[in-house]
Amino acid sequence: MLALAQPTPRLPNQYYPDDENVRQYFSAQIRQLSPERSLRAAIGQSPVRRSSVRPTEKPLRKSASTVAGKSMLSAASDDETNSTVKGDTAKPQALLRSNTDVVRSRQSLPENPDPSEEWEMRHGYDEQYNSTKYLEHLSSTFFMYYTDKRHDTGGKPRQQDPDYNSSEWRMRDRLKTVSAALIMCLNIGVDPPDVVKTNPTAKLECWIDPTPVIGTNSKTMEQIGKKLQEQYEGLSIRVRYKQYLDPSVEETQKFCKSLRRNAKDERILFHYNGHGVPMPTPSGEIWVFNRNYTQYIPVSLYDLQIWLGAPSLYVFDCSNAGNIIANFDRFVEKHEEEDAEAKRKDPNLQLPTHGDNIQLAACGKTESLPTNPSLPADLFTCCLTTPIDISLRFFLLNNPLPSEVSLKDVTRIPGRLAERRSPLGELNWIFTAITDTIAWNLLPRATFKKLFRQDLMVAALFRNFLLSERIMRANGCHPMSVPSLPETHNHPLWQAWDLTIEMVLAQLPAMIAAEDGGPSYEYVHSEFFTDQLTAFEVYLAQGAPNQEAPSQLPIVLQVLLSQVHRLRALILLSRFLDMGAWAVNLALTIGIFPYVLKLLQSAAFELKPVMIFIWARILAVDGACQADLIKDNGYQYFLTMLNPSAQLPVPNQSEHRAMSAFIIAMFCRGFSQGQTVCLSPELIETCISHFQDAENPLLRQWSCLCISMLWADFPEAKWVGIRSQAHQKLCEMAIDPVPEVRAAALHALNNFLGIPDLTAQVAHYEESVASTIMIMTNDGNSMVRRELLVFFSTFVKRYQNRFLVTAFEQLVEEKESLVDTAAKNNWNPQHGSLSRRCSKPGSDDEADFQRVSKGSVQGTMWMHLLILSVDPHPEVAQDAKIIVDYIHEVLLASPLGWRAQPLMIDIIRLSRRAAVSNPPVASRQPSAAPNGRRTHLSGSPGPPALPKNESYLSAGMRRTASMAAAMKRLTFGGSAEDSQPSQTVHVTQHYPGGPKRSRVPEEWSRPPDIHDPESKPKVYIKAKSPKPKGFQKYDPSSAPAMPLKSGFFDWSIEVIILVVSRDTQLTAQQYFGEPQMRPNEPDEPGSGDYNKKLWRRSRNEKVLNCTQPLKGLAGTSRWDEPVGYFNNGSQPTKMCFHQFEDHLAIADDRDSICIWDWTNHTRLCRFSNGNPPGSRINEARFINEDDSALLLTGSSDGIVKIFRNYESDKSIELVSAFRALTDHVPSTKNAGLVLDWQQGQGKLLVAGDVKAIRVWNAATEICTNNITARSNSPITSLTHDAVEGSTLIAGYGDGAIRVFDQRLKPSTEMVRVWRKHNQWITNVHMQRGGFRELVSGCRDGEVKLWDLRWKDEVRTIRAAETEGGGGGGATRGGVMRGLSVHEHAPVFAAGSSSHTLNVFHTNGTPLSVLSPTIPSTYTGTHFLQSHRHTPMASSAFHPHRMVVAGGAVGSGWINVWRCKGVEGMEEKI
Repeated sequence: MLALAQPTPRLPNQYYPDDENVRQYFSAQIRQLSPERSLRAAIGQSPVRRSSVRPTEKPLRKSASTVAGKSMLSAASDDETNSTVKGDTAKPQALLRSNTDVVRSRQSLPENPDPSEEWEMRHGYDEQYNSTKYLEHLSSTFFMYYTDKRHDTGGKPRQQDPDYNSSEWRMRDRLKTVSAALIMCLNIGVDPPDVVKTNPTAKLECWIDPTPVIGTNSKTMEQIGKKLQEQYEGLSIRVRYKQYLDPSVEETQKFCKSLRRNAKDERILFHYNGHGVPMPTPSGEIWVFNRNYTQYIPVSLYDLQIWLGAPSLYVFDCSNAGNIIANFDRFVEKHEEEDAEAKRKDPNLQLPTHGDNIQLAACGKTESLPTNPSLPADLFTCCLTTPIDISLRFFLLNNPLPSEVSLKDVTRIPGRLAERRSPLGELNWIFTAITDTIAWNLLPRATFKKLFRQDLMVAALFRNFLLSERIMRANGCHPMSVPSLPETHNHPLWQAWDLTIEMVLAQLPAMIAAEDGGPSYEYVHSEFFTDQLTAFEVYLAQGAPNQEAPSQLPIVLQVLLSQVHRLRALILLSRFLDMGAWAVNLALTIGIFPYVLKLLQSAAFELKPVMIFIWARILAVDGACQADLIKDNGYQYFLTMLNPSAQLPVPNQSEHRAMSAFIIAMFCRGFSQGQTVCLSPELIETCISHFQDAENPLLRQWSCLCISMLWADFPEAKWVGIRSQAHQKLCEMAIDPVPEVRAAALHALNNFLGIPDLTAQVAHYEESVASTIMIMTNDGNSMVRRELLVFFSTFVKRYQNRFLVTAFEQLVEEKESLVDTAAKNNWNPQHGSLSRRCSKPGSDDEADFQRVSKGSVQGTMWMHLLILSVDPHPEVAQDAKIIVDYIHEVLLASPLGWRAQPLMIDIIRLSRRAAVSNPPVASRQPSAAPNGRRTHLSGSPGPPALPKNESYLSAGMRRTASMAAAMKRLTFGGSAEDSQPSQTVHVTQHYPGGPKRSRVPEEWSRPPDIHDPESKPKVYIKAKSPKPKGFQKYDPSSAPAMPLKSGFFDWSIEVIILVVSRDTQLTAQQYFGEPQMRPNEPDEPGSGDYNKKLWRRSRNEKVLNCTQPLKGLAGTSRWDEPVGYFNNGSQPTKMCFHQFEDHLAIADDRDSICIWDWTNHTRLCRFSNGNPPGSRINEARFINEDDSALLLTGSSDGIVKIFRNYESDKSIELVSAFRALTDHVPSTKNAGLVLDWQQGQGKLLVAGDVKAIRVWNAATEICTNNITARSNSPITSLTHDAVEGSTLIAGYGDGAIRVFDQRLKPSTEMVRVWRKHNQWITNVHMQRGGFRELVSGCRDGEVKLWDLRWKDEVRTIRAAETEGGGGGGATRGGVMRGLSVHEHAPVFAAGSSSHTLNVFHTNGTPLSVLSPTIPSTYTGTHFLQSHRHTPMASSAFHPHRMVVAGGAVGSGWINVWRCKGVEGMEEKI
């Protein structure tokens, strides 16, 4: 295992309450408990943090130098046989302490100390508790571990809805209006017979008065027709317009058919002005003329639909226009019925479509057009084509206040519609924004998309139709449309429109005067867009409750057209996109994409950071924008920003470069054109240079993935990478401190494989990569190991023939091992078809057979695959099984199959016989028999040889079954379904002897429970083993799919390691579809998760406040008041109380863990830890107890597992599982696995039957330090300094205790060794709080108290007499089975072999002798009578409350006691 130096990045996932009042409240609550130090500091509570990499600390070897005689830990000699301690050996004077935590020195202390006396803290830690800076840090800093997104999701992408389309916003069926027929049936001078006009009446047609020129009506008609065409050209200039003035029915039929023929499948605009003809009939017929203009001829909608076809856009400006709308669809249905009938007769018949039609009508069925002389006669047409002019006129006519502006003056507003900075252009700009916004807020999304984003002409007409609905309604008409729209005339934004018009008209006299030669006047622009951006900002500040769409989003889109407001609009837009994928989809639906695509051509320096962010959000939701980026070389925008020499106007430049790398990776993903244009040595060199950015793991991760996407199925890019040595640089990322970066490097290396021309040079490159990254089989993160298996599967598939030979040779060796074992065990292997001979292909001489794969990369990888197939994490084991099964399946179908199949059959039979002859070691023994030893398969640095009596195949193996699962069944016994995978192979071998002291019996260096019989409860039901979230079991009957598919890139799009600072520092891991520019939900004040956190903190402080004053009572009162008695169902071996919840975790002597509510005596959950036979649970700890705790377990086979929701049978999940000890060594002592959890630093200290102490970093999930054990005896107990976490203390099987300082170099890290105990160290523990007593106990019943500054013990207490010894009487007889120390009170409890739990004060005063009660069903005695012959199995103190629990060997009953008098004092407090 490699020891990694820890970098010093920012501390992520730090919990900073944003509410200053909340922070002050908690600080006050903490400080008021003690005038000199905070309560949390007084009890030794370490700060809790989330996953982070702690800054490197410098060793401090004189932290208590201010006190005379208190020299800090002095260096000890490395010599094991003659260890001398250097430095000051003089003991300080007796330390004064408070009467609640009296600890005697060697000098006798009074039995009733004076309350006025004060006693100083152990080890010189008092200075830290009096530091104001340290107290503030403790009260405001909380970190959590194993709570990141990679643990929540397991590195698996979310399952997408199969009906979800990320590109739904794109207009796949986009249409455009290509032709327009403008039909004007005015017949000027002749009124239709059914129309009665008022006098005066409305006259203007297209703002032209036709009455003064009655004699020359043809010219007037041409002017009106030309004017109408100009008005339509103002909406869309690209449409081909054709005027048809007073047409006949024949002309109408002709030009309609001609339009459809020329337009093909595009849309046609049919504008009909029927002011000079009769109103439409009730059946919807419109009127035109005959050739001589002597008759009105009706045109049926049925015929009109045949002539024009579909898609078409109809505008009907005439009275009773609602009749047309009411009958239009009826005729469409008739056409469809006729077409369906024709299709049945002739399936090959090509028929036109009639369904896609849009209609706009001026009024209802029985309504006549307005005749107000102040308004034009074609009011509906004016609203549709000249909305600004009619709006100004409408405002003046409806304004009750006097005005200097007349109707003629409104035509003199300066500017043009296309000039947005001119008064007239600004009005048009604002009108467009308002009508778009009204439609966005009121229309369904699909309708809005069809009418306002599909066709420019349709969008313009419908925007203006909203105005017509307002103006026409004010004049007694109700415009109609198909599709129909909700009422929009009363929307509040119309008031903003009136205000805008009023502000312009207020300045109009001054502008007219300036135009006429008067004083110059500078136009004051409207504040409309500024106000709307402010409203949008308010919406963002509210956090978008219920993901409600913002009403101002279309206005923000319009603002992007203005350089004045563009930067602010983009910043606000980026904040909106930061709210999640739903926000990105809304923005894309509203039409943001063309604008941000066009802005890539902008050279504005200040826009670059926000543009990078916006594009990263868009590509995270919809990656199908690659073809758009290649247009106009838009991708170059991000290539330039990725270069380290590029400067950005933001402090966090590396985060924006990481987003640029993400964009380039998405651009190249599955897009060969993107890979080609991006291929350059400069890009790869740039990504490699970012590997050295220690401050930003996001940049390292996406630099790796950028190279990965460039290499995918692109051999030319791989050769460019080889020339840049990119593959070697990626291999160096195998020890990166961030798991996501390590997985990204593996993803890139997986894509590196596969150069088509597999030459010797290519094979050398690929094999060197494979051999380098094999150390990652020991990675603590399951996501990394799964990605490693993806690489292995690709490598296996590429070199399949070599792996077939390797697998065959492994079978041959396996059979030889089993035959040799059979010979040693004196049973005859010659049974049936079994044969000693293992033939080499082509030869009958077994001696000639030599392994060609031995020492090769393929052979080593195959061993790693076999090891990973029994990985403790189910998903890792399952993936490895798929690879192993695939090779075995192909082997059986290969030319070697006829030899491999008999080998497998022989191995199965031999394995069955071996399983019967050598059954698994009893579960009471953690590793082996008393005089045995065990060997482990290790994955580091290379695979060891397989044990001689173990096999990788087992009984019942079939072609359709998992061969890797069968291997596990053989190795550990039982069935593959009812045992959790484990990576350990146990071998029992006789070990003649080990290093031991000749002056003590060998039994003294053995665990106290080594001779305990296995408990056999009447009924033991195996519990269910928790699985990771989203675990999907592989069907072994299906064919293995090779190579494995990686989901890491998709997951990385969702999950991103990013800190985007605005006002606060954000968490390190966030969904890319979740906020990055604002705190996440748990950190957002007022949110539900935040309130829960706040409540937990308040609850925790209340618990501390209530329990700390009880420490004095605990040291003087008896501890025999029972408070709990319940049946666990199996014998307990380990117990652990939660600090703040009423949870008690109990591990039994099998593989089950029960979670109890010890106050209500109810079992909350029971689950299996998945231990294989022959191993058991050694440790159980709660982590992250200040918030939502997780349960950590350690097993004797070296496996560590972490569970979430451990208190619920339904929702419990496996968070993480890894092998913490990979190389157990042979030992006559069996410590199994011992561990200690450092919450303050996020470190897991692991030791046991190994020659080192492994330090696992919870944030990096790799082993960061290997501390040499400096002894051949196993480590039996670990503890640490909870203040700084740099000091750890280890107890050994030979009675030695060693102190290590992790800040020192390896040669000097052992700073003290005590050899005062002569037997197996049962436990060594340093209190978290109180006065930090360091207590150790050994199996002979001797308990010692230590001070790190002293050479000798502070005090020795006889808690249990040695076997055969006296003096203990009935209260302290036999071997000490266990030692428990209260974290804050000056008490400890020693479990004896005589069924007693002895509670002592740390000054040596006995407080209570407790005897667990066992029912008669277990003991055969009277009901609830104590059984005096069963030893204590386990005991534990509550960390804060004055409560202790204990259980005896052979019994599943748990007893809970508390200190007398505690209940009354708690009520008073």
